[in-house]
Amino acid sequence: MAAPRSFSAAEVRARCEQGACLVRCRRRLYDLSGFVRLHPGGEQLLRRRAGTDVSAQLDGPPHRHSANARRWLEQYYVGEMEPGEEQSLPETVDEEVVDAAAQTSTRMDPRCKTVDVEKDLVDWQKPLLWQVGYLGEKYDEWVHQPVDRPIRLFHSDFLESLSKTAWYVVFMVWAPVVLYLSWVSYTSLAQGNTRLFSSFTTEYSIPVHKYYFPFIFLLGIFLWSLLEYLIHRFVFHMKPPASNYYLITLHFLLHGQHHKSPFDSSRLVFPPVPASLVIGFFYGVLRLLLPEVLGLSVFVGGLCGYVIYDMMHYYLHYGSPKKGTYLYGLKAYHVKHHFEHQKAGFGISTRFWDHPFRTLIPEETFEKED
Repeated sequence: MAAPRSFSAAEVRARCEQGACLVRCRRRLYDLSGFVRLHPGGEQLLRRRAGTDVSAQLDGPPHRHSANARRWLEQYYVGEMEPGEEQSLPETVDEEVVDAAAQTSTRMDPRCKTVDVEKDLVDWQKPLLWQVGYLGEKYDEWVHQPVDRPIRLFHSDFLESLSKTAWYVVFMVWAPVVLYLSWVSYTSLAQGNTRLFSSFTTEYSIPVHKYYFPFIFLLGIFLWSLLEYLIHRFVFHMKPPASNYYLITLHFLLHGQHHKSPFDSSRLVFPPVPASLVIGFFYGVLRLLLPEVLGLSVFVGGLCGYVIYDMMHYYLHYGSPKKGTYLYGLKAYHVKHHFEHQKAGFGISTRFWDHPFRTLIPEETFEKED
């Protein structure tokens, strides 16, 4: 194995001045230039740390980074600082602590347990979908050790293309459908022929006026938020039996691949072809339960909720919301779900349903280790 490359303080400063974002943990050096926009704390937070030792920040406060976060960091390891050179770089907070740590060995933090894709449980040079079912009892731990690299699922280029979707495709495909069906629903309600309970009684049936459409639409969005939570928790986060090759494969196809590679931009939204099948199913259910126009009105609100959800999900992974905003907190919340709390935090577009179902990710109460 080749010895790690050595960097001088002058070289690190020069690269940071050119726009790179290099940080160090003691003498180990990491290039986070490709990760700064994805960091849940925001790009500027990492930019301010460029060229400094972040050992103290990893342990907190205000946030102690998880084992997965430390493992993730190791993917950006580029080399070591030359002995004594780390003293020439600027320090962040807690200088005495950082200075003392900087003079220790260059060994990797034992909490990192890096994922070596060359020696992984699967062959990354081949499609993963048909391999993961053989992992058995090792699958659950493996799939929740995220890596920063794209995943190929299928041998077939055609099937592989169907499994990938750019974020804007969802908006382009479904937004016109939402607008058209909203117009159809409103104009149909305006005819005054829609009544609740008309199949049971004519005398006591309730008319549904066109002015009710915005409220029915909002009801559809609200019901989608519940459905989003239930699908994420009970379908996407089912734990397949270790002995069942097919359920493990299905889980990886539905959601496991997203947890394994959470920043694969081509797989952050639901592809339109399989989405249309699921959407058609729920439309059929509403047609059976409600009068035709009323069911359509609820459906189009739910469809709008789905589009909002998919757009938000992409943004929570790739956006840089302003600190203190609702989306900033939601991004940090969702990243915690990926890296540390996979059995909680199932709300994506909202944390609302995590409260009554008691799956809210707890606020971090920081107690620094001795």
